[in-house]
Amino acid sequence: MNQTSLKAVADKILSKPKNVAFTGAGISTESGIPDFRSPGGIWERFNPMEYATIEAFRRDPVKAWEMFRELSRILEEAEPNPAHLALARLEELGLLQAVITQNIDNLHQEAGSKKVVEFHGNARRLVCECGKSVEAELVKTHWLEGRDFPPRCESCGAIMKPDVVLFGEPIPRTASQEAMRLAQHPNVFLVVGTSAVVAPASYLPVVANKTGGCIVEINLEPTDLATGYAEHSLYGPAGEILPALVELVEAGLGSST
Repeated sequence: MNQTSLKAVADKILSKPKNVAFTGAGISTESGIPDFRSPGGIWERFNPMEYATIEAFRRDPVKAWEMFRELSRILEEAEPNPAHLALARLEELGLLQAVITQNIDNLHQEAGSKKVVEFHGNARRLVCECGKSVEAELVKTHWLEGRDFPPRCESCGAIMKPDVVLFGEPIPRTASQEAMRLAQHPNVFLVVGTSAVVAPASYLPVVANKTGGCIVEINLEPTDLATGYAEHSLYGPAGEILPALVELVEAGLGSST
């Protein structure tokens, strides 16, 4: 961890409150949720083209729920880690406008973040094509233990699905528009735990950079952002870097009072 760069990022965050975090799977691996594409990830056991497309769900929702139930088990055991808590603390300090996340695990909210833009939805909710939506908490015993599996809509009887963006589905318009708004003219745009190469989410750091934002990459290793976009690159576990960053921010706030 480069302390000089860390201090420079802390000072930049302190300079203006218009800061935004953009997070991906890497921030949640320390909570025990493997990256879907990594060894041991869910795609290693479930071919996404067979289980995770909207066409696959409509064709055979019972089969698709074999994957959803496994995903539910993983998420049920996960808890926010220090990286999630650090971002929530930055928001509490008035120095983070929002978190834009590609994750579907709800861990930012559980950590205390209030403004979270869910780019790919949230697996803790269930939706039906008839429009009904329920919190998955209400039915988790059924889809985790196999009772009344898979869950059906109380209104129309159809099999519900987690409120997540499957392959072949568009990004929710509200989330897309809000993410793009936040990405324009930020002070600091923290990119945490994502290579930011999958469109359309990959456009957000580009927009932030082109509109004057300071891109700060926090990843285990360099990504394409390191060349041409990131003003600062901090390499290591997000659960170590972000708390250290917040500590410096809090120290800066203390010295100014």
